[in-house]
Amino acid sequence: MPTTVIMPALELAQETGKVIRWLKAPGDAVRKGEPIVEIETDKVTVEIEAPASGILGSVTAREGDVVPVGQAIALIAAPGEGDAPTPGVVKASPLARKLAEQHGVDLAQVKTAGGKIEKADVLAHVDRRSPPAAGNGAATREAAARLTAASPKARRLAAERGLDLGALRGSGPAGAVLAADIPAARTSAPSEAARAGARGDGVSNVWRIMAERMTQSWTSAPHFYLVREVNVSRLAAWRAQAGKQTGARITYTDLLVRLVAAALARHPAANVAWKDGTIVRHAEVNIGLAVALDDGLVVPVLHRADTLNLTEIAARREDLVSRAQAGKLRPADIQGGGFTISNLGMYGVDAFNAIVNPPQAAILAVSRIADRVVPVNGQPAVQPMLTLSLSCDHRVVDGARGAEFLQALADLIEEPLQLLN
Repeated sequence: MPTTVIMPALELAQETGKVIRWLKAPGDAVRKGEPIVEIETDKVTVEIEAPASGILGSVTAREGDVVPVGQAIALIAAPGEGDAPTPGVVKASPLARKLAEQHGVDLAQVKTAGGKIEKADVLAHVDRRSPPAAGNGAATREAAARLTAASPKARRLAAERGLDLGALRGSGPAGAVLAADIPAARTSAPSEAARAGARGDGVSNVWRIMAERMTQSWTSAPHFYLVREVNVSRLAAWRAQAGKQTGARITYTDLLVRLVAAALARHPAANVAWKDGTIVRHAEVNIGLAVALDDGLVVPVLHRADTLNLTEIAARREDLVSRAQAGKLRPADIQGGGFTISNLGMYGVDAFNAIVNPPQAAILAVSRIADRVVPVNGQPAVQPMLTLSLSCDHRVVDGARGAEFLQALADLIEEPLQLLN
């Protein structure tokens, strides 16, 4: 019995999803849990995994299609049900399909020695169809292959940065250029696409989505801000001690996740959301971390953070951030967030106010730690200080409840041992 692949609901208010690209072609064998398609929501682009093992077929959603949540986009035939591709669909690798699209090639006319059309088959077809270009034919074909053998994200990044894909060495299959190959590249002459981006003529899709969501939040949620300066001398000591005891790389963000989770558990009135005109309390303490990417911002979530110890928090944070930067987040990684932490301390920022990440009710902005002269026991002393800014949606969290939560968090930061006792 074939298994249906549907457009998943990755967010509470999601109604549709956009197919960015298929990682598998019709007729390909897939394994359960293997990424098969990239889907874009209004938050992030994620890879959707195969719900079963078998042969991918009946792909009804093309790249670029916007599909309602719950609608079928493909079928996976179980092993033994047949391994033929969908009727009328040519078996071809994703790279071959991209190359055929670039050169206007009908895949049905491409000859192949194997059961599936590969990139080399399309290149051979192009060479037979077109007269040889001036100069070294082999070099021309190689340059064309290298230009075409690239992931869609790599193409976009290269265009934005004015890079020639043909001049890059790819790390993907058959030398394909991947997005990870782009950041290290440099260019002295920006392309027209890059210049257009600089003029504001175009932005990446991730950036556009981020802009739309932040505009919606800013214009619909009545923001107010609570600012608190805290002494982090004991927090710094706790970090050093925890690092020695666990052997893990503990960051200040990890400590703050632990303390914010504890404060939210004590003050559940701050762990809420605004939905359909009512206040909804979250059953779990799930904390999102704002992660900056080259082309936007994503917020992966540490689920049930109040049940994790520091070592577990550090491991999960490192895994989420690395996969977010590599574009490998899974649907579960961005679901269920109830509160967000945005840390810009590593950029030397003294203080800032963040925009609430809807439908959440609050976000904590964390600045840098800096030595300041403050009173200690009635005497001036130099102490490491940190400025926190709590942004709240006044529809859900009023000033008193926000202040109570921030007070509890400040107390934990200045005396973290009370959490351990």
